[in-house]
Amino acid sequence: MTIRELRLLGDPVLRTECDPVTRFDDALGRVVDDLLENVLLPGRAGLAAPQIGVSLAAFSYNVDGQFGYVINPVVTETSGEYDGPEGCLSIPGITADTLRAARTVVTGVDRHGDPVTVVGEGELSRALQHETDHLRGILFIDRLTGELRREVLAQLRRAARPVTG
Repeated sequence: MTIRELRLLGDPVLRTECDPVTRFDDALGRVVDDLLENVLLPGRAGLAAPQIGVSLAAFSYNVDGQFGYVINPVVTETSGEYDGPEGCLSIPGITADTLRAARTVVTGVDRHGDPVTVVGEGELSRALQHETDHLRGILFIDRLTGELRREVLAQLRRAARPVTG
């Protein structure tokens, strides 16, 4: 297993829209394998290619026994509301209640270019939306509003300051 280093907030790859996958070759297969292997590490519900430094439209997910990946994902349907805590591997130590759709349908392709559809409810719905956002350079903190957004941004500023004695 190749454990890939995670890119953290401030890395430009996290704020750049990913390129769609157009070549279905061994290199893509290695990226997919890395995404699948690395999402199995404890505390991970999803992992987008930019989080491992690859600017391709692909992500993996591992939520409540549902495990897989999608290449060139498109959210084709959402319904309902689902509010609750959300965090991000690329923004360690920060969580905030984030409103998402309760049900999400994502379509895309697999490593061979064959169509796939993933339907998620609850936490899987959250993960599908969160990872699809990553591929467009959007982080969950961008979805926060009002006082909650101000609090989270203040936490990030405090965390960025060096501690002095």
